[in-house]
Amino acid sequence: MKWNLRLAAANRSIWKASELQRMLADHGLVISAGKMSNLWSGQPASIKLDDLDVICAVLQCPVNELLLPEPDKVIAQSDDAEKPSAQASGHGGASPAITPKRRDGRSLPPL
Repeated sequence: MKWNLRLAAANRSIWKASELQRMLADHGLVISAGKMSNLWSGQPASIKLDDLDVICAVLQCPVNELLLPEPDKVIAQSDDAEKPSAQASGHGGASPAITPKRRDGRSLPPL
């Protein structure tokens, strides 16, 4: 997902993070300067859905204007990627099975 807050705010003539921060506070969402800076200029790792609701209400925009999907960045895993190949192990033949063991000596449940 691409975070698009700055452009969504600019489309509404909001050019400064401090201006948006004041508007959010007027709607009950008090954000620290550091968090506001990250929301404004960065790609936040997470955001609360309640906070997202307030941001959308203040900007009067749908959530899909703030969060843009980027499906081309998703890496699909194939069945072949999950299974190690015999050639990758450095052996021409079958490699011995590796059995994981617990550190405390107890046995693992059967597969």
